[in-house]
Amino acid sequence: MRYRISQIKLKPGQPITMIDKAIAHMLGKKNLEISNVTIVRESIDARKKPNVKLVYTVDFDCDEKLELPEAVTAEYAEPFSLNAIDTVVKQIKHRPVVAGYGPAGMFAALMLAKWGLNPVILERGQNVDDRIRSVEKFWETGALDTESNVQFGEGGAGTFSDGKLTTGIKDVRIRLVLKEFVRAGADPAVMYRQKPHIGTDMLRDIVKNIRMRTEALGAEFMFSTRLDNIKLDEQGALSAITLHDNITGEDSIMDAEHMILATGHSAADTFRMLHDAGMNMEQKPFSIGVRIEHPQKDIDTAQYGNPELAKLLGHAEYKMNCKTGSGRGVYTFCMCPGGRVINSASSEGTAVTNGMSNSGRDSGTANSGLLVDVRTSDFQSDHPLAGLMFQKKYEELAYRAAEGGASMPVTTYGSFRDNADDRVRKCLPDFAQTAIIEAMPHFGRKIKGFDNDSSVITGVETRSSSPVRIGRNQRGDSSVSGIMPAGEGPGYAGGIMSAAVDGIRTAEKLVLKLLDEKETVIGETE
Repeated sequence: MRYRISQIKLKPGQPITMIDKAIAHMLGKKNLEISNVTIVRESIDARKKPNVKLVYTVDFDCDEKLELPEAVTAEYAEPFSLNAIDTVVKQIKHRPVVAGYGPAGMFAALMLAKWGLNPVILERGQNVDDRIRSVEKFWETGALDTESNVQFGEGGAGTFSDGKLTTGIKDVRIRLVLKEFVRAGADPAVMYRQKPHIGTDMLRDIVKNIRMRTEALGAEFMFSTRLDNIKLDEQGALSAITLHDNITGEDSIMDAEHMILATGHSAADTFRMLHDAGMNMEQKPFSIGVRIEHPQKDIDTAQYGNPELAKLLGHAEYKMNCKTGSGRGVYTFCMCPGGRVINSASSEGTAVTNGMSNSGRDSGTANSGLLVDVRTSDFQSDHPLAGLMFQKKYEELAYRAAEGGASMPVTTYGSFRDNADDRVRKCLPDFAQTAIIEAMPHFGRKIKGFDNDSSVITGVETRSSSPVRIGRNQRGDSSVSGIMPAGEGPGYAGGIMSAAVDGIRTAEKLVLKLLDEKETVIGETE
């Protein structure tokens, strides 16, 4: 029989092979013979610091009958038969298009390619190797490529991040996504760690490997190619798309009846184009704030009790939130242990901050977004794209405060708190300034030193999520028949994993739609 057991605890530094003995000890069976131990989950219990423990849930085989639950792991099951897919492939008029190659587009394209639909993938940014060079040039010289940057290009914004694979959603597709990352070169431990991450340096090769596999399955990639317009037929359905080649400057038209729209949350010009074309869109709340930095050793001490434990457990993380007296939510976001703060602007005249970490997380500095809820009422306009205008206003203020280039406005928390004319503070709306100052002592009580006057603050962070939602129905369709929004940009995800899962779901819905349509046509013909 195969069993599952939880709450197996090891001390930091104890070898994984000790799990067998720990299981026998927990069950009070000294000579219990078990085999094929598989770690399902690993987490850190630091409640009694510095007596920190690693806690495991494991599956194992045992011939002896035990009073334990059977080990059942939900796996992703292919939703379509080969015969059904063959029907679609033979009768589909044009290859499906995937617009955007962030996590949602990446996994939508991979699944469509696996099912033999030979998708065409459009990505306005460059392939990852060329993109890295463009981004590094921007950071060094201030010369921004508005088509290929931290936001746009192969892998999406997640390519320049910590590569966190955590999510609050529950879905069997999560396991599929993790397996694909491992297949492409990620550490197999991401399958079971409570807070798995890949790191920017590793992500660059992984997204390339996934692309090469998708190509081998029949997909076609068009990098440096921007979706510029959509054309509709007499019934208001998608019939073609206009493309702009960022290298040659030429425009072209591609026939297309089915497109998964997986543009990221920073594609403001694409949102405006779609709005002008009549697509149903609505305002969506998002967040605004800053990046805050501390010595990583201080965070390790606060979280583990002993900073030396970081050598065994990895550098410590945190996640905090509170609600102010006015009801504003303030929270830390995308914490990057051993990382660095970066400029992630995608349009001229703006400064946008974010954080990233390499897999080693070895910079010595911890950083995190420190964000405040932005409500749609804060936009002071009923226009569906008012959130984009609100966002841009404060990004432009940050650019001017930093005096241009790739610089960002930087200050200390002490100055931010005490000086109303502080350069970073003036880059935020009044409600965000007040909320951060009110929340900091609360966070300082949770993590000692978090609210130190010397804590470094960089402005502004505005791209934690999309300020727009593109409407879609249960079949995945937008108000324009043939266009299916997916992922973070259209407002349906919030991170690498949830975006990837939404991409898979949308690919499934596209095939189901094709099957329904083709079966109806076949039936009418007969």
